[in-house]
Amino acid sequence: MKKIITGFFMSWGMFFAVLCPVRLWDENAKLVSVVMIPFIGAAIGALWGLAGFLLDLIGAPFFLTAAAMTAMPYLLSGFIHLDGFMDCCDAILSRRDLAERQRILKDSHTGAFAVICVCILMMFGFALFAGRDSGVNVWALIFVPAGARCASAISVLSFKPIGHSGYAGAYKGKKLGCRVAAWIILGVTAVLPVIIFGLPGLCSVAASAGGFIAILYGRHQLGGMSGDISGYGITIGEICGAAVLLLV
Repeated sequence: MKKIITGFFMSWGMFFAVLCPVRLWDENAKLVSVVMIPFIGAAIGALWGLAGFLLDLIGAPFFLTAAAMTAMPYLLSGFIHLDGFMDCCDAILSRRDLAERQRILKDSHTGAFAVICVCILMMFGFALFAGRDSGVNVWALIFVPAGARCASAISVLSFKPIGHSGYAGAYKGKKLGCRVAAWIILGVTAVLPVIIFGLPGLCSVAASAGGFIAILYGRHQLGGMSGDISGYGITIGEICGAAVLLLV
C-alpha cells in the first residue's frame, strides 16, 4: 500500500499542474507511478468537467467557454504532454532517416512542424467545443484523460524504449503485475462511463484507442517508446475522446 501511495504522489508531482500536497519519491515505486497515471488523468478530467459545468452555470460568453475548455487539459497537465506531441510532430514529419528523426526528437528547439500541428490541434479542439450541443454532459470528460493515459501506461510498461529515453534505465523491473493492473484499469475506464453516461461514455474507449494508435505509429516512426511518444499518444487520445463525446 505504501508503494501505491508513493507512486500516486510521484505521478501527481510529475504530470499534474495542481500543487502536490505531499512530496514523495522512491526509485522502487517508478513502475507503480506509471500505473497511477490514469488516476491523475481522472483528476484532470474531473476539473475539466467542473470547468465546463461552472462556465455553463454562470452563462460565460460562448467563445470564451470554447477557448477555456480547449486549453483546460493542457493547462492542468502543465503542458508536459503537449510538449511531447510537438517534439514528435517535428521528428516524424521531418521524414528523415531514423537516426536523424531520433536526433530531432531530442532537440530542444521548436520546429515549424510542431507549430503547425499544435495550431491545427487547437483549432480542431476549439471547433469541437464551439459546436457543443447544450445537452452534452460535460462530466463524461472525467474519463477522457483517464482513457488516454491508460494507453500511455500500458505502452510504457510493454514496449522497448528508445536508447536515449529516460524510460531506458529508469523503469526496469518486474512489470507483469503492473501491466495486469494497467489493463484492469483500462477495462474499468472503458466500461464504467458507458454504464453511467450511455453511448457518450464511449468517449473513453475512443481516447484509449486514439492514444494506442498514435503511440504505435510514433513508436514505429521513431524506433521505440519514450516520454515524448507517450505525450503524443495522450494528446491525440484526448482530442479523439472529446470528439466522440461532443459529436455523438
